[in-house]
Amino acid sequence: MLMAVLVLLAMGACKSKKKAVEPAPAPVVKEEVVKPTPAPAPVVRSADEVAVEKLESQFASIASASNVTAANQSIQEVLAMFSNPETPILVVIHEEGGVKDYDEPTTIKKYLEYLKDTKKNLNYISDIRLAGGKVTELELKRK
Repeated sequence: MLMAVLVLLAMGACKSKKKAVEPAPAPVVKEEVVKPTPAPAPVVRSADEVAVEKLESQFASIASASNVTAANQSIQEVLAMFSNPETPILVVIHEEGGVKDYDEPTTIKKYLEYLKDTKKNLNYISDIRLAGGKVTELELKRK
C-alpha cells in the first residue's frame, strides 16, 4: 500500500511538473485597425462672406491710410467691387423690433470719400446684396 501511495504521488508530481514546463497559450491579440481621422471638410465661404471680409478690410485701409494717394488707390479698388459708383449705401441709425431707421442714403463713392476725410471707420457691414459678382446695395450699422 505504501508502494501504491508513492506511485500515485510520483505520477501526480510528474503531471504538475509537466504543466509547469508547458508554456501557457499566448493570449490572442486582436489588431485594431486604426482608421485615419478624416480631415475636416474645408470651410466653404459664400461670395457674400468673401465680399464683406474684403470690404471691411478696404474700409479700414482707407480710414487709416497714411496719405491721400494710398487712400485714393484703395478707393479705386473698392469701387471696382460695386456695380457703379452710385450704388446706394444705407446706414442704420436705430433698430427696434425689426424696424430699422436709416440715416440719409448715400452712395459708395461719397461714403469712401467720407472715410478718407474723417479717418474714422465707425460702421460695419450688416447686409450686402450681390448681382453678377458686384455689390448692388450695402447696409451698414454702427460698431
